[in-house]
Amino acid sequence: MSENTPFIRPDMKAFLDALAAANGPAIADMTLEEARAGYGALHTMADRPARDLAVIRNLSCPGPAGDIGLRLYDARETREAGPVIMFYHGGGYVIGDLDTHHNLCTEIAHLMDLPVVAVDYRCAPEAPFPAAIEDCEAATRWVASGPSELGLTPTGLVTIGDSAGGNATIVVGQQLAGNPADVPVVMQVPIFPLASDALRSASIDEFATGYVLTKAAVEFFDAQYQPDRNDPRAFPILGDHSAAPPTVLVTASLDPIRNSGRDYGAALSQAGADHMLIEVKGVTHSFTNLRGAVPSAQADLERIIAAMKHMLAGASV
Repeated sequence: MSENTPFIRPDMKAFLDALAAANGPAIADMTLEEARAGYGALHTMADRPARDLAVIRNLSCPGPAGDIGLRLYDARETREAGPVIMFYHGGGYVIGDLDTHHNLCTEIAHLMDLPVVAVDYRCAPEAPFPAAIEDCEAATRWVASGPSELGLTPTGLVTIGDSAGGNATIVVGQQLAGNPADVPVVMQVPIFPLASDALRSASIDEFATGYVLTKAAVEFFDAQYQPDRNDPRAFPILGDHSAAPPTVLVTASLDPIRNSGRDYGAALSQAGADHMLIEVKGVTHSFTNLRGAVPSAQADLERIIAAMKHMLAGASV
């Protein structure tokens, strides 16, 4: 391996080789329906099976443009008052939904032994920026209020999401820091998030093709979502980091938007915020949803969960 060749884990490389051999169309060459179906199929094929849980229940809450779909996961039938995890799915704010991240949510609920509420926010291009963020914030405030339909009494919120959902994780934290909900965000867990403008970073070119997420796909999502580049709700690196909740920040070493996450870690450090950065070596974007095809990624998720438990132990909930 030359010094210019990045380290790729053997099981990750086998998966990348299989994707390359399949030679499927690029996302920008698909219809929206094909792109959404393909994303779901990738996760169905590559993720570990869903866990059996005591509670998996669909519900909804009021939102700025109508009801927002939610899915509650819990390893226990009943639960005392305590923290509730809010999950925001990835997919560039364009192609994900509750089902694409269902297996992952069952795993988080099982490993954390806490309830998880996943948010089915509006997606672009039908609903461009800031619709998704408005829905995520509204759903989070609703859960924080402990409504009877939820059947839980939250004492604090843990926000978590991957990719676009990692962006929402940070943004919701900033929105609730400025205008608090009924209970506080006691920890946030942005996983390979878009925090700064990745299209202007070195990693977007270094890993432009061949690493699951491509530069062209990032450009496609950006064109559909139409973020305002001067608005912290689009690029939370522009926001105030001094009030950031305790943070477990996760990046992947082979990710075209890796440097965006690193930028956020640097901003947290500069602000003196309590945080932990885990850069997972030898894996790509989306590794948390590839745990079947890339078995070593399960241990990475378990390491993230361990970091969450460590950080949460120091929080007042």
